[in-house]
Amino acid sequence: MRLTRGERLASRLNYLILGFIALLALLPFLHIVAQSFSSHQAITSGRVTLWPVDFSFEAYMKVLREHAFVNAFKVSLLRTAIGTLVNVVITCMLAYPLSKVYIKGRSAIMFLIVFTMLFNGGMIPTFLVVKATGLLNSFWVYIIPGAVSAFNVIIMKNFFQGVPPELEESAKIDGSSNIGTLVRIVVPLSMPVIATITLFHAVGHWNAFFDTVLYVTDRNLFPLQVYLRELIMFNQSNISNNNGYAANIDSTLLALESLKAAALIASTVPILLVYPFLQKHFVKGITLGSVKG
Repeated sequence: MRLTRGERLASRLNYLILGFIALLALLPFLHIVAQSFSSHQAITSGRVTLWPVDFSFEAYMKVLREHAFVNAFKVSLLRTAIGTLVNVVITCMLAYPLSKVYIKGRSAIMFLIVFTMLFNGGMIPTFLVVKATGLLNSFWVYIIPGAVSAFNVIIMKNFFQGVPPELEESAKIDGSSNIGTLVRIVVPLSMPVIATITLFHAVGHWNAFFDTVLYVTDRNLFPLQVYLRELIMFNQSNISNNNGYAANIDSTLLALESLKAAALIASTVPILLVYPFLQKHFVKGITLGSVKG
């Protein structure tokens, strides 16, 4: 379609405004990246802005050698993998029967699911339930209490309703069970919405820290976000004391900002790597899942 002169001007103005906003959003990230690759002398002298000065991998080497960082990274990675798998499987198994109009009582169940989006027990009752079930100071406290998201169940149910019923009927005529139909027919046709839900849960698990503050006191179970919180807010790190480094006069010049920046980048890159694999499904999945009745 041929655009008028006014429409072309408006389109270019939109690109300029969006590009400017994107640049503003990238500037803090670029500054952190530049700090992480700069020498401590350059940082302490204030010469680092958006480009590394005296390029160095020193901060990354020290961060990756610290036991607390590696342990927190493993906890976050394990939590993200197991938690996302549990979330997606349970969401699929709950949304599939709710998408069938012939199942009696599904309206009442949907009402209860939506009700939890508006009202919940609150922090103290939830803590008491977690305590009573023996999940305090357990890895499973990261997985079980948040295993089901009402919002994601609604999105997936709406998407499942768009799968042609003739395909499922054909599978059943061939002797497929309900679980077999879900796994072999419905799930392969629903990869856009499953990729979207997977991305929602994976990012949520990777960035979560509040449940750790509430339910976990064992430092061996601290995820990466809690480690970064302590590093940034309280400067609680043994990085500069490793290998007798504190005895070196250079340790007095070691910029903790460089270590913080390296830890932030090392914790951000893994979840950024997930986006390129799921992006092509993301927009399609969330759009189709949200407009169907």
